[in-house]
Amino acid sequence: MKKFFVSLAVLFSTSLLSHTAFAEAPKPGEHFTAVAQPIATDNPAKIEVMEVFWYGCIHCYQMDPLLNAWVKKQASDVVFKRIPALPNASWAPMAKTFYAMETLGVSEKLHTALFDAINKQKTLNPTNEKAAIEWVTKAGGLDKSKVEQAFKSFTINTNLNRAAQIFRASGATGVPSLIIDGKYITSSTMAGGNEQALRVTDYIVDNVRKDKSTAKIIPAAKK
Repeated sequence: MKKFFVSLAVLFSTSLLSHTAFAEAPKPGEHFTAVAQPIATDNPAKIEVMEVFWYGCIHCYQMDPLLNAWVKKQASDVVFKRIPALPNASWAPMAKTFYAMETLGVSEKLHTALFDAINKQKTLNPTNEKAAIEWVTKAGGLDKSKVEQAFKSFTINTNLNRAAQIFRASGATGVPSLIIDGKYITSSTMAGGNEQALRVTDYIVDNVRKDKSTAKIIPAAKK
């Protein structure tokens, strides 16, 4: 891990981005850091940005519209995904809700509405699974038995285990956190705010892109 962090510092000391709001380049160990354990990405050729979040988090709620706008501006080599944070059992109902909505094909329709119900309207307790099932059923115009089945499926348990593993591997200490290319992590707390976290993410993405480009043009060493 020491060698990994040293290489991290070297990589990100090589350039400054004009669009960052920091007086100097974001600093490793302060504005971002290495993840506790490298996390495999779906496509190594792409730059994956993963948000770790919880629907019951007001800071995640405030980040969501900023993040949605940020995603629309990204180049084709950047892939964005969300994963529910699962540091303890009380956050499991919202993690189940996230994956159940995916299974039921209503994520796009209900994602923002769920955030609103919890953080704006305050009509839903994010730690109450039964209430979450009722909410998804009503808000999605779905059959309750199908919603209950989605919440109890084998796929849900597999996804929950994966979410818990990623949360531990990331070393995240809070949400929202952003994992870049499975190697680096920043958060609104580390960066000093949601907008700052996205600027740090831009900085890391830009440098990872340069690193990937350099790796492509360096010929493999002869045996």
